[in-house]
Amino acid sequence: MQGVIDVVVNPLTPQIVAARPAWTRTFHTKKIGRAADDVASVTHAQMLAQMDEAGIERAFLIACKLGQEGTPGAWHMPYEWIAEAVAAHPTRFHGLAGVDPTEGMAGVRRLEWAVRELGFIGAHTYPHWFELEPNHRKYYPFYAKCCELGIPIQMQVGQSLIYYDKRPLRSVARPILLDDIACDFPELKLIGIHIGIPWTDEMIAMAWKHPNVYIASDAHSPKYWPASFIHYINTYGRDKVMFGTDYPVLAFKRTLDEIEALGLREDAQRLLLRDNALRVYGLTP
Repeated sequence: MQGVIDVVVNPLTPQIVAARPAWTRTFHTKKIGRAADDVASVTHAQMLAQMDEAGIERAFLIACKLGQEGTPGAWHMPYEWIAEAVAAHPTRFHGLAGVDPTEGMAGVRRLEWAVRELGFIGAHTYPHWFELEPNHRKYYPFYAKCCELGIPIQMQVGQSLIYYDKRPLRSVARPILLDDIACDFPELKLIGIHIGIPWTDEMIAMAWKHPNVYIASDAHSPKYWPASFIHYINTYGRDKVMFGTDYPVLAFKRTLDEIEALGLREDAQRLLLRDNALRVYGLTP
């Protein structure tokens, strides 16, 4: 099989980590067990070496936006930083534009610029960081622009595990809320990342109902995936799920080793690890 495609990757160059607020180091140390100095050491060259070891051909890098400007924990990664990585490694990296629903039309125009001028292939948002449900009206101009540009948008669905200033962020993105969006924008490719845990069956139901809804398998180790999700990948949902790690939350090679241990059907595993991402993101010839 040709190389694997990881659709959810967080770049962690020294430049990026130095620009992030203190909560980033706290999150990576406490939530995923990585030391702060280790997080700061992942250059693009080092990431590519890890990808090569695991057999990953391409990674979709997120230019993430966290919280709205002026609030605790808020941070917007400049799109240019991801564009520079893609320009340096065009066969290995693709860019995803972070969306902040509170930016209004200024944010919509920046999204269009990222796609048309920088070559980004999709959009990305974390609803819990804004404590706005993904079917809130503030997202709708961005969804309309994604339809116009012909790009998918991925978003975290499921519970939020994030705190800032000792305050938990509400879990605002239950997968069932994608039902409203998919009905209102039937041509918009919607990707629920993080599997929708603990509402995985709800996420599966949305992907089964709507031709334009997909699932990314990131952020949760395959050895702990719910049985219903493994069955979905292996049978009637084999065309609807894409591989992701949410790196560095999951390591590339370990995650793929755990998927190999699941004993998936050959065609289902190929679709999960490569073919579905190529098709959904329009990267096939």
